[in-house]
Amino acid sequence: MLNHLTEGPASAPPLLLGPSLGTSYALWDAVAPELSIGHRVIRWDLPGHGGSAAGLIGPGATVGDLAGLVLELADSLGVGRFAYAGVSLGGAVGLHLAVHHPERVSSLAVVCSSAHFGGAKPWEERAALVRADGLEELAGSADARWFTPGFTVPGLVRDHREADPGAYAACCDALAAFDLRDRLGEISAPTLLIAGREDPATPPAHLREIADGVPGAALVEIPGASHLAPAERPEAVLTALRGHFDGGAKRGMAVRREVLGDAHVDRAQGRQTPFTARFQDFISRYAWGEIWTDDTLSRRERSMVTMTALVAHGHYEELAMHVRAARRNGLTPDEIGAVLLQTAVYCGVPAANSAFATAQRVLAEEDGAAG
Repeated sequence: MLNHLTEGPASAPPLLLGPSLGTSYALWDAVAPELSIGHRVIRWDLPGHGGSAAGLIGPGATVGDLAGLVLELADSLGVGRFAYAGVSLGGAVGLHLAVHHPERVSSLAVVCSSAHFGGAKPWEERAALVRADGLEELAGSADARWFTPGFTVPGLVRDHREADPGAYAACCDALAAFDLRDRLGEISAPTLLIAGREDPATPPAHLREIADGVPGAALVEIPGASHLAPAERPEAVLTALRGHFDGGAKRGMAVRREVLGDAHVDRAQGRQTPFTARFQDFISRYAWGEIWTDDTLSRRERSMVTMTALVAHGHYEELAMHVRAARRNGLTPDEIGAVLLQTAVYCGVPAANSAFATAQRVLAEEDGAAG
């Protein structure tokens, strides 16, 4: 099985991250920890790279073979449907999965990659060179192929030098045979393309070609980035991936409306100013888009926890809002009363007294409106 690293909550939506040829999952070191705040991030090594065994592939390998190894990894971890992002060869794996296994890919990001890689001959020649002479010569030119002048990541260059030549050559065979240009229109997963403006290996035109072929795809071009954009411009890549995978504020706003009601959210939005706009976005994206969407707890349970916390801190105006939300989430008045009675024991009688007064007022208003 492919060597891998899993980060983030086990209950969070899974996100698989694929590397480029010659690197390891360390390619994602500056991006994955941030993504793991809201995702179960699983980053993997190519065969013969990092900690993956070289024998997982051999001469004549295809991108489909690599995609099969990724699906085996996902299956072993109990992951059915997942979001996916990959760089270069890792991006090609993502494209293959989206075409041939659309039921597994919920969302796709293709980074510094291509639907083809310049024809078979250059990759056949590279494979022959590596099989004959090893990787030392190629590793010596890695900086020029991967990064803008003056930039390097020594650990990634070391990964290149230490990769297994046979497995590296087999990955070259896979790139030589890869061409999905005539299948791009079949991709149904929401797709983001990220291009490094200074990338000589897969120039922005290659990403534009994919964007033009995949229905509804979006393209982001990152200035100052070459072929390994997640290592060279991690902040820009992270911003693009978060916007694509999280659905962030949009998803959160939908849940916020379901729990609090359109009238409340419309009032909050109506009071929004340039000064409070970032806070409103934070609430929608984080509290509602990440916490309230986690199905580890039901919405009923989250309402009970939230009311208790609000009583404990004396936030009675906010409590009124969440009593209404609790009713919307299916709690009965008796259940709400039981929660507040519990707070009398652990938060104090005066706090519970104020909470009961607030809840009684809200429930009476609701009864009056219903009548």
